[in-house]
Amino acid sequence: MIGYDLMENDRPANISKYNGTYSTHLFGSKVTDIIHGHDLEKPMFIYISFQAVHAPLQVPEKYVKQYSHIKDTNRRHYAGMVSCMDESIGEIVDIMKDRGLWDNTLLIFTTDNGGNPNVGGSNMPLKGTKSTLWEGGIRAVGFVHSSLIGNKRNGYISNELMHVTDWFPTLLSLAGGDLKDIKQLDGYDQWKTIKYGIRSPRQEILHNIDPLYNNTFHTRRFSLRIGAWKIIIGQQDTRSVCQSPRKKLSSDLQNVCLFNIESDPFEQIDLFEHFPEIVQHMLRRLEDYERGSVSYLLPGVDLRADPQHHDGFWQPWQ
Repeated sequence: MIGYDLMENDRPANISKYNGTYSTHLFGSKVTDIIHGHDLEKPMFIYISFQAVHAPLQVPEKYVKQYSHIKDTNRRHYAGMVSCMDESIGEIVDIMKDRGLWDNTLLIFTTDNGGNPNVGGSNMPLKGTKSTLWEGGIRAVGFVHSSLIGNKRNGYISNELMHVTDWFPTLLSLAGGDLKDIKQLDGYDQWKTIKYGIRSPRQEILHNIDPLYNNTFHTRRFSLRIGAWKIIIGQQDTRSVCQSPRKKLSSDLQNVCLFNIESDPFEQIDLFEHFPEIVQHMLRRLEDYERGSVSYLLPGVDLRADPQHHDGFWQPWQ
């Protein structure tokens, strides 16, 4: 099934109008248009998800030429894509300044996962790549910029625990919303941590818990962080210290690693044998998550979704 996946609000976009336009430029220009036409008396929330930087590694040639000193072709194109994205973000910031919005704006820039070295990415010196449970695969790097933070906190680095679900209560609280009536909220309000640098209210992150297929751990991947401690189960990696022979905790449980991420962020020292009580505690927490999980649904192929039935576009069909 081949089709277009570009919508303007709830309608397919005019492809002929945008044909040949690089997506980073297109998305950036759409955001600047929105800001330019915004009513300054009303609040505004914008979320923009660039396709950069991601495979396929494509970018206008002028962005590649400035990195001619980089010998690796993938890395050279990757760098060009980063520069193009940076340029678009700069244009968004400039229009916000021109319209007098910048001093009352919170800008959040973040990635969603680690890079893929096969297509120009690098997570060094962290271990792992995209799609793994090592820090190089799951740790997101980003920054927050706002005059609301205050000059005293400019340019500081935070290593506090934060999860993507924390953005909802953080932004809602900052905007004057009320969290009291929201039940079973996964996230924490992190604004005081961001603004003042205090300890994060979050002490635990469930990195991964695969659906239960056959009641055994060894065919599944888990990872949990509690404070400084991180446990990984079932991560297959021939270069991993988790593959070393050891006694199993049970007939099902194998390929288990325990790391102290604060003292060993590169995950080089497996402490599984040295802290059995911590391992058992984290396994119990994973069991708690398992009991509270919701069954998943894997729907079959629905031929009504084929773009040939929708003028060549992917769009809602049910």
